[in-house]
Amino acid sequence: MKKFMLITVTFILIGSFFWSGCQKSAGLQMVQYPVKDDPTVSFRLWFKVGSMNDPVGKEGLAALTANMITRGATQKHSLEEITDLLYPMAAGINNQVDKEMTIIYGRTHKDNLKDYYAILKEVVMEPAFKEEDFERIKTNTLNYLEKTLRYADDEELGKEVLSEFVYIGTTYQHIEEGYISGIKNITLDDVKSFYRKLYTRGNLVIGLGGGYDTAFAEQVKKDFSQLPPGASKEVPKPKVSPIDGMEIRIVEKDANATAISFGFPIDVLRGEKDYYALAIANSWLGEHRNSSSHLYQVIRETRGLNYGDYSYIEHFPNGGRRQFPPPNVARRQQMFQIWIRPVPNYAKMFAFRAALRELQKLVDNGMSEDDFQLTKKFLNNYVLHYAPTTMMKLGYAMDDVFYGIQGNHLKKFQQMLNQLTLEDVNAAIKKHLQYRNLKVVFVTNDAETLKDRLINNLPSPIRYDTPKPKAVLAEDHEIANYPLHVKAEHVKILKLDSLFE
Repeated sequence: MKKFMLITVTFILIGSFFWSGCQKSAGLQMVQYPVKDDPTVSFRLWFKVGSMNDPVGKEGLAALTANMITRGATQKHSLEEITDLLYPMAAGINNQVDKEMTIIYGRTHKDNLKDYYAILKEVVMEPAFKEEDFERIKTNTLNYLEKTLRYADDEELGKEVLSEFVYIGTTYQHIEEGYISGIKNITLDDVKSFYRKLYTRGNLVIGLGGGYDTAFAEQVKKDFSQLPPGASKEVPKPKVSPIDGMEIRIVEKDANATAISFGFPIDVLRGEKDYYALAIANSWLGEHRNSSSHLYQVIRETRGLNYGDYSYIEHFPNGGRRQFPPPNVARRQQMFQIWIRPVPNYAKMFAFRAALRELQKLVDNGMSEDDFQLTKKFLNNYVLHYAPTTMMKLGYAMDDVFYGIQGNHLKKFQQMLNQLTLEDVNAAIKKHLQYRNLKVVFVTNDAETLKDRLINNLPSPIRYDTPKPKAVLAEDHEIANYPLHVKAEHVKILKLDSLFE
């Protein structure tokens, strides 16, 4: 308990003492998170542009442009020379592109700050946009879409197909890397034009964290004030279409296990009271990569069907490679999603029914007092691990700007955990969660058989290699016969080679 109290106080002190907020200077915004004793300096350059800014027919232009900046030559140095310069510093310059945000980020020891910053500034402000870099990056992007995503990562494949399905007809529809046809249509002149129009002073928020001084911060603001003026017109928030019952896409693939994802849009964002109420419910139902979550206990722990089962109220990319929510993937439209990690093909309908049944029980019955109190206690400690480094804290501080949160989201999270009641949480569940209107994606073999079984609501009994308790077998019977209301016209089989075209 004493250790927990010390960590909590330290976190709050850091958040309140060092955090200096978002400042504007000559039309340039800066988010600062100075930490006097940090021997490193972190940079996060947020350009208010993302895949939703991609022109129709050239989907992928935002990501391709960002890659040309951080993975291409500058006007002074080749990519190989940049790599050689950064190597002795044990540093790098990377990018992250989502629907509404592009982040160029990196970190260096403050002993190397002068040299590192000179390279970072050069990379962002003086890209060469060479033809050979363009062709290399374009080829790598096409290889990812055509080969890696389709054939080597069924879990991410299913989640990307679900995202496209939920956001169909909106600027969120296409994957950030783009469509294959869009990538092929993009020219080097498109990249140059996109950079000139959107990598401007008005679109930039500078994030700076760690062991730097005031003079350095002022120099950074002065340097990046040399970017062209102006800001792009904000792209409207996507208007998602209502879901009519259970709409299903089956990606047919010769796979030895089935990946399943399903969800629906929700109108709740970080900073709102209902967000924190839903965060409690979601943590109990399916905290990411945590064995205490209910879905994990039902599907993996009790029945051993897969590696894990999780749920989300915010976008959570690359879940297989991270433990905690990443910063700087902020969105004005979110979806609730359940991710069932691959299960044996014979268990796919059973696992889907099991997860859907647990969602229904949560919506219909709400959380119990015991589960509510236990989850609050868990989250009050767990949220401390969301941003253990200056780089992560800086990222979260920049997200606070995106969502218009006054102060600190992570601090507010803990405050709300102490304020919210069970009635608040169950009211938020009733308002925002449901189980009748869903979009569902299976990545599996024998798609026609699955389609037939879904639309005819056929039972899906499960088998085990080892004996199970009678209580589990009795519940299995209920799960196997859980009613699925699926119309034939709402099920479509997708060919693997047609995806992301």
